[in-house]
Amino acid sequence: MHRHFEDLNPPRRLLFGAGPSNPEPRVLRAMAAPPLGTLDPAFTALVDEVAELCRYVFRTRSWRSFPAPGAARAGLEAVLASVVEAGDRVVVGVNGQFGALLAEIARRHGAAVATVEGEWGRVLEPDALLAALRQRPTRLVALVHADPSTGVVQPLAEIARACREHDALLLVDAALSLGGCTVDVDAWDLDACVGGLQKCLGGPAGLAPLTYGERVETVLAARRGPPRTSFLDLTQLQDQWSPERLPHHTPPAGLVYALREALRIVQTEGLERRWKRHRCVGAALAAGLEALGLRLFGDPRHRTPMLALAEVPEGVSEPRVRQRLLNDYGIEIAPGHGPLYGRVWRVGLMGYNARLESALAVLGALEAVLAAEGFGVAPHAAAQAAHAAYEDACAAV
Repeated sequence: MHRHFEDLNPPRRLLFGAGPSNPEPRVLRAMAAPPLGTLDPAFTALVDEVAELCRYVFRTRSWRSFPAPGAARAGLEAVLASVVEAGDRVVVGVNGQFGALLAEIARRHGAAVATVEGEWGRVLEPDALLAALRQRPTRLVALVHADPSTGVVQPLAEIARACREHDALLLVDAALSLGGCTVDVDAWDLDACVGGLQKCLGGPAGLAPLTYGERVETVLAARRGPPRTSFLDLTQLQDQWSPERLPHHTPPAGLVYALREALRIVQTEGLERRWKRHRCVGAALAAGLEALGLRLFGDPRHRTPMLALAEVPEGVSEPRVRQRLLNDYGIEIAPGHGPLYGRVWRVGLMGYNARLESALAVLGALEAVLAAEGFGVAPHAAAQAAHAAYEDACAAV
């Protein structure tokens, strides 16, 4: 006898963790549009628009700008699998969970990986990476711009200069930062950069916008053989998104619609205004968390605007606070990764959720839950601090 299944009706949540985030409502509406064939002229025009909008959000002129199928990890793997050949040296900066992931992907594709280890919560110093580059010829350096496990933004321009001086490519994971703070591919001379749709761009998971330049193209053309992947072969993906439209896979029309609409919304708002919105809301959230008596994790000079890590006070149950937020308020925040598990909460306000009302909602719920857990909080102090910090940040030039 078969079990009867009801209509799909998932609970409504406020996704205030490290991603995914709540998509823009206009993006969700766009996903419901009727599908088109991949060679339909209307879909071809849409593909051209997506490529142009990708160039806008990455701030690049490179025509090699398009989405890879899958979440941001798929885009990163597409670059690493396509560029790296067995035995190539790859230097990876590891000061968080997602730097370690880059190292793992590179190893799986045959790279000789050298890691430059750093303290979680602090940026990697350019001198440490430069020392690694001086040791041996290096094919590629891989770094996370804003690591969701630490909430720290890594400066890139000086490291990019060092990579060019040593003839090494630079791959940057911008899954968290793209659309939420400055990402400037051409000005910083990044060779390859990969974003994520489900965070500050305000869409669902499933496509990874990426871009790469001529130095990567030169390496792809000089490969001794094809990469170990067919589905994530950059050359084949590029051909599908090129004017020739060479078939590779069937693009998910609904996700392409979502990406196009999400990027259109970013362009309409303007990158600088969007970055400022995230800064203002991030300042409000940080001030409110501190007013609750919580300490923020990480170097304050390099904290991300879209994600705050709050240290769990002694005597408070980290998982129980998250569970009460979810059960009583429909709010999801994230636990810590790796060595930070059980020590921090990760609270993210990104994309559509980067609004003052979202900051006030999560702060108000946390105030009530922490008080119920026996942690002393001053009533309304978090909201007052958040309002003041928001106004100050928005008034700043």
